[in-house]
Order: sequence, then structure tokens, then C-alpha cells
Amino acid sequence: MEKISWVTHPQYDIPLPENHRFTSSKFSDLYKELKTRDFSKNAVILKPKKASVEDLEIVHDKEYILKIKNGTLSEKEIRRLGFKWSKILSNRSFLAVNGTLLTCEEALKNNVACHMAGGTHHAHKSYGAGYCVMNDLSYASKKLIKNNIVNNILIIDLDVHQGDGTAEILKNDKNIFTCSIHCKNNFPFRKCKSDLDIELDDNIIDYEYLEVLNKTLDLCLKNFNPDLVIYDAGVDVHENDKLGNLKLTSNGILARDKKVISYFKNKSIPVATVIGGGYSDNNLELAKRHSIIFQAVDEIYN
Repeated sequence: MEKISWVTHPQYDIPLPENHRFTSSKFSDLYKELKTRDFSKNAVILKPKKASVEDLEIVHDKEYILKIKNGTLSEKEIRRLGFKWSKILSNRSFLAVNGTLLTCEEALKNNVACHMAGGTHHAHKSYGAGYCVMNDLSYASKKLIKNNIVNNILIIDLDVHQGDGTAEILKNDKNIFTCSIHCKNNFPFRKCKSDLDIELDDNIIDYEYLEVLNKTLDLCLKNFNPDLVIYDAGVDVHENDKLGNLKLTSNGILARDKKVISYFKNKSIPVATVIGGGYSDNNLELAKRHSIIFQAVDEIYN
């Protein structure tokens, strides 16, 4: 096949205090890790341009967008978001949403594409939360449909946390189907209603998770026919993740990702991937976990 598109930007990293639970360099760490892997020769690197305020109004209130642009969040809004405002944070937020949109466009051209960021599924219409500023999954989906590029989109969210912001923003969009497989006893503690929510008990291991996944993929397509899948391949399901309660191994995550990619490849449905959540004090270990989806895509397509 043609080279697989990898989307990233050198301005994705953000400044954070020491010991912050979010790894501020995770995006450049992932890029460096991927460049060491043999399969990087099968990829082409693309960079997004910034979205405009008007672009983002398709999913977010203008007042909130301007607060992010101009740095006028209240202390309460900053606590809920989990990040202090900075020009760098603002800039990367307007870049990353278009990074996911660009990844979707590349997937539609070439059957698959991967974003080295994205999956900011806790961002709601009028506020950010859980380290998520803008909701890239909702934004990319609504832009593609508004521009008549596709008719139906399936969002498969396998982050350990429920995609509450995505579910709430898209609850009235009948041509976007939201599916979240997540840990029941984890953030957010007030869940929103996706089109399909699968709640998992703590400490589920590889084979148990994969059984649930197999059934869930079939359920998604039972009554919905997508032109594109956006796949949130969060690695906070890993047994060593700081904020996850599940027990998947790295091999289990690779099997999960290969299952998702191969399932839709066999049905000739393009897939755009985003990295979602992952939390570790070891930057290299986290980068290796996030690289798994890129490895899975390469193994399925090459």
C-alpha cells in the first residue's frame, strides 16, 4: 500500500509543573520512539494547521473558545480542566483538533491514518475537563459530515475512561455513533450516555477484555453502517497505568488494536486512530505503550 500517514506537530508538547500526572512531553516522546522503529520507514509525516474560532464553533460555545484563545479561564475552570492556561496550551489546542481532522481525511484517502495525539474526549461544549481542552473526536466528525465528505461516522473509544464529552456533544447526531468501552469505577464519576456504553469491572485481563471487544464491534455494526471509524486507542487500560484500574498487558493492547484495525479493514471501512490517554512516571515506557497502535496498523497493512 501507499505510505501510512502519521499526523503530528512540533508544537504539541505543553509546559507543566513537575510531578503533574499528565506527561507534558508525551507527544514528542512518542515521535522519537516511533522514529526508532523499523516500521517508521512505511510512514509519511504530516502537520496540521490551526483551526479557527469559527471552525470550533461547530462543537464548542464561542465564549469558551475565546477563553482558551485569550487566557480568561476562571480558577474553577482551570481546576476542572487540570491545566493552567498558557499560550503554548492554547496554540496546541487549536492545532490538535485539526490534527484529528487531517488524520480522518488521510484515512479516507488511504484506508488508515494515525494521529500522534487526540482523543480529548472529556471536553464538553462549554468547558474543558480531565486534561481535555477541545473535543477533537466530535469536531472532526461534525466537520466531515457538514462538508458532505461522509454520511456516517463510528467513534470507537477504548480509553479506560468514558468519553463523556463526546457522548454529550453528539447525543443528537444520529449519523455519528458513539461507542465507549470503559472502566465502570473510574473517571468521570458522572457518566454521560453514549449510543453504546460497555462498562468493565476493575482488574479485567487480556482475554476477558478481548471477548468483550469482539462482541462490541459486532454490536456497533448491527444497526449502523459507517463510512469512517475514528478509533481512540487509549493505553490507560495498561496494567501499569497510573490512572487505570484494568490489567491489560502490552501484548493485550497490541491484540486489541490489531483486532480493531483488522475488523474494519476486512469490511473495507477506513480507520483514523488517535492515541487517547496514558499515564506513567516513565516517559519512555509511556511512549512505547502509545506506539503500539502504530505497530498494529503497520502489521495489518504491510
